[in-house]
Amino acid sequence: MERNHIFSTFDEETVKKEWAKSIAMASPPQRVKWTAIVLTCANKTHTQALQKELELRQAKGYIDKDVILLTVEDPKSNVGSGGATINALLTVVEFISARKGYTVINPDVLQDARILILHHGRPYGYDTCGRVFMTLPVQYDSPQYDGLVDMLDYYLKIFTEKLAVKADPGVWISSTDMLVSIPADADIAWKQSEAIAISVPSTPQYCKDHGVFKIDAQGFVEDILYKEKVGNLESCQRSDGSVPAVVGIVYFNEAVAGKLLSFYMKPPLDACTYMGLDSGQPPLQLSLFFDVMLPMTTGLSETDFVSGERSGTFGKPMQQQSSESRTNMALARALLWKELHGYRMKACMVESGSFHYLTDLASEHKKMLLSCPLEQCGFKDLIWNNIIHSCIKDEADVDSNVTIINSRLQGEVTVGARSVMSHCDLHGRISVGRDSIISCLSVEEVNKKKRTINFGDGLVIQGFHIYLKTLGTSPYVLTVHGRFDNIKAPSWKSSSTFCNEPWLVVLNRTGITKEDLWGTEVENDNQTILTAKMFPVFHATDVIGLREILWLQGELADDGDKTILKRWRTSWRLSLEEIQAFSDTGKIFEQRRELFYNITKHEIYNVLTQQQHKGFRNVYNSASVEGYSQMILRSLDEVTSSTKSPGIAARTLANIADILGCMAGNKGGLRSGPAANKTWSKAFGYLEALDLSVGVPALAKERERWLGRPDLLVRAARHYEGAAQILIRQAVMTAKVYFKPQEGTLPRINKWVMAECPARIDISGGWSDTPPITYEHGGAVTTVGLLINGKRPIGVKARRIPEPVIKLEICSDTAESQYVVCKELCDLEDYYQPHTPGALLKASFVCADIVDLTSSTSLAKQLMEKYGGGFEMQSWSNLPTGSGLGTSSILAGAVMGAVLTAGGKSCEPEGLVHAVLYLEQLLTTGGGWQDQVGGLFGGVKLAVSEAQLPLRVEVKDLEVSERNIQKFNERLILIYTGKTRLARNLLQDVIRNWYARNPYIVQTEDLLVIKAREVAEAFSDGDFTMLGECANEYWKMKKRMAPGCETLVIQKIMAALRPHSLGLCMAGAGGGGFLWGIMKEASSRAEVEKLLSCVQGLEDVVVYEACVDQSGLSISIEE
Repeated sequence: MERNHIFSTFDEETVKKEWAKSIAMASPPQRVKWTAIVLTCANKTHTQALQKELELRQAKGYIDKDVILLTVEDPKSNVGSGGATINALLTVVEFISARKGYTVINPDVLQDARILILHHGRPYGYDTCGRVFMTLPVQYDSPQYDGLVDMLDYYLKIFTEKLAVKADPGVWISSTDMLVSIPADADIAWKQSEAIAISVPSTPQYCKDHGVFKIDAQGFVEDILYKEKVGNLESCQRSDGSVPAVVGIVYFNEAVAGKLLSFYMKPPLDACTYMGLDSGQPPLQLSLFFDVMLPMTTGLSETDFVSGERSGTFGKPMQQQSSESRTNMALARALLWKELHGYRMKACMVESGSFHYLTDLASEHKKMLLSCPLEQCGFKDLIWNNIIHSCIKDEADVDSNVTIINSRLQGEVTVGARSVMSHCDLHGRISVGRDSIISCLSVEEVNKKKRTINFGDGLVIQGFHIYLKTLGTSPYVLTVHGRFDNIKAPSWKSSSTFCNEPWLVVLNRTGITKEDLWGTEVENDNQTILTAKMFPVFHATDVIGLREILWLQGELADDGDKTILKRWRTSWRLSLEEIQAFSDTGKIFEQRRELFYNITKHEIYNVLTQQQHKGFRNVYNSASVEGYSQMILRSLDEVTSSTKSPGIAARTLANIADILGCMAGNKGGLRSGPAANKTWSKAFGYLEALDLSVGVPALAKERERWLGRPDLLVRAARHYEGAAQILIRQAVMTAKVYFKPQEGTLPRINKWVMAECPARIDISGGWSDTPPITYEHGGAVTTVGLLINGKRPIGVKARRIPEPVIKLEICSDTAESQYVVCKELCDLEDYYQPHTPGALLKASFVCADIVDLTSSTSLAKQLMEKYGGGFEMQSWSNLPTGSGLGTSSILAGAVMGAVLTAGGKSCEPEGLVHAVLYLEQLLTTGGGWQDQVGGLFGGVKLAVSEAQLPLRVEVKDLEVSERNIQKFNERLILIYTGKTRLARNLLQDVIRNWYARNPYIVQTEDLLVIKAREVAEAFSDGDFTMLGECANEYWKMKKRMAPGCETLVIQKIMAALRPHSLGLCMAGAGGGGFLWGIMKEASSRAEVEKLLSCVQGLEDVVVYEACVDQSGLSISIEE
């Protein structure tokens, strides 16, 4: 079969794979229903910002709406992971108890609770918000919400969709200091126990710097070893040489969790909770692994545990404790042993999992982001890429082997190989060297000499927003060091470096002294990059920051007067440690979000103006949650007012409607509704005149009055959709250039012109013909014209009459005929109101240029001068309303054929197809082109339209053999469901989802076009098995396009017929009307009726006789 250009625009294999993938994703993974999620935090100044991050994720649906979210600050610094766990457990149980109506803490609430406790952990040198908020090079593949993906999001998914799925109610506790990767196909051999430690296999060499479980033959944990020599780990080795690594994740059932909870009222253990602190207890430091979990192991004696030999850092003896502290800890350990030794801890080995500790080494951080092991987790709704949520202009030069996250690069920016960049906004001539880590750097070019700002190779450059409480300000501070520097190494060591140079070289180059950096009170062993007062914050007279950073790294030389050194010395400076402690976490999160939405603005502009198939409803939903809707609205206004394309403008207005709907949430009512409030009419008038530069600001001005309440937002959204419809009409009306009627013979007066048409069924491709889809995506539909009960069911009669009026009669089988007489031009002017009696017939006289409504000449005079009298017209359809058989559009085609012939003109069916497109826009009913193709051409046809304006439809005759037509007729069944199809609401929903470029809808549209050709080929080949399979697939696609179109009646009919049929599908959009099918064998009407008569609830169902009509539109003139 000849291939049209529309078919060559799709890679069929890719489209089919994406469709199959989307079907698979429609089945969501099993998820844990959490009772509460808790994030512990050592720095109380960060608590509010971290709580907001949790709540934003809940608002976006990443966390279930009824989950309790708590950010719990540690009661005192250095309470340890065990103390933080007990305090968090106490806080959340108290919260749950209150929610359930208890007036005291009730441990019974743990019986059915599922609680997740995540420890925020220690400060991280490469992300001021901590390891858990380190942004990853991955994005959501979700039509609902969008945003940056942090480690927190991965931890939530790993626990919710993998680790905790098989577990009984209980408490999960996890460190966030490492990356834990669990492949999609991993088998988690979960065996319920009182306490369970998650482990993955690793090498002894790697684990000598971390922790290892020693596991006995029954699977219980015998011991926990930390930072042991490789030789000491031999006893832990498994048969393959690997060792069970400690990954910082543990589960406690309700009994163990209850025991931990009871510690809040058992001195001295209560000292690690806020209640103990409030009661005056001295703080107590407990390790989760070596104070809480170690008593549950099988290989440790009470004496060894209580003595404290295993309770220090990494399970080593405690150092430099006072006598009181030692006594207090001995009492605590004795109580811990007594309370917990009766429980046993099992190890759950995730054989295909892996873990990677996030150390303080810059090279390790860079490695994790360049090749992140979390990609192995294989979550279907996440997409990995080395460049994520970033705007990189064409003039930028970025190496292919980099990772760039949430960054905007404008101007001649170059980024060297193997560099990692996140949350950066760079504008100008800026060069970033190889192997560098650049984070939160904002540089706006101000150098008038156009010199390049160079950041050397192997550097770590970071921007910080810090909050200085004493000054009440939040300055932006830059820091720099080298990726090979050990920021904790004393400067006196020969291996110690700054910016990858030995300290001595740096000090000699800059003139900085040790006293400048550390004063005289800091011990030599503490003189590190972390403690050096290196980085300027304020200067009394000069602007500081970027120049000093370039100078420190050696890219900018000082002058002979040592100007930079003097300015640096007279600046108020902070150390990296102080900057991290003072970081304004809330402002940092906000800066990341603001940059994200500024980048998104660029992407929205490019996608809309270049007419790409990408949607932003997920962004709009997120913007409404995060407070950036107004920014996006202003950006969309700019796109609409600046374009000259009605198609682009319509899509952009629909996008504005979408964001207004997102702002309303689920509180404003249904999106579909009227859009004719008079306060919008002035702006609509400008759009009708295609004056977008005035109309768009007028819409925006009116919009401001409708933003106060959800119901007003929804009503405003409806009016923006109404505005989009105005421009869709303008776009579709371009099809009139292909309506070229020819002069013919004027029939004699009082002689009837009869136009009759078959109905049609769409075999495949429907919805791809619907504006704006058809001119933005391209469409292809295979149709079949049908005789119903042996007759053409749709017809029109028209004739000239002596009286200079227009008489209209609308006939109906189910109601009395309607009569309309038009004597003046004003009687025709309501043609654009589709519910007005005779609106279609009135509009046909305007479309055919029989009558000129803008003329000052009266109707009677126009008719007498051009036609020697008036016209009389009758129209009818013998099909039920809402049949899905294309009645209204086919009738419009028949009307145009009749009125043109009666007026002495003629037009080919292809021209009439375009005339109907124009006519239905005059009527403001919209509509595609497949209906009139099927009814005007008849037979089996493949019609296509390219993604372009003016809109043009081409029709291909498939030349199906008479033998195959006969076979099709014998197997074809046509059944009226007894229910009216509600096409209007379905159409609005589909157009709304198309304009939002819902990825599932775009995939379906691609497949609809491809399947239209496959069906056409199957018809030509007489392959009815393939035809049936395509019909079934087509119905699935229709349900994807318009969810809810399969009613209970339709389900019952299909269930009854499926064993006897090759394929079944609803005609048109579905939801009601007619169903057609291809039976396995030739079937009579009576046989089908018998099959359906046995099914309760199908009393109103009617089976019709149907066969292919080969001729289409038939026009005859009375002799």
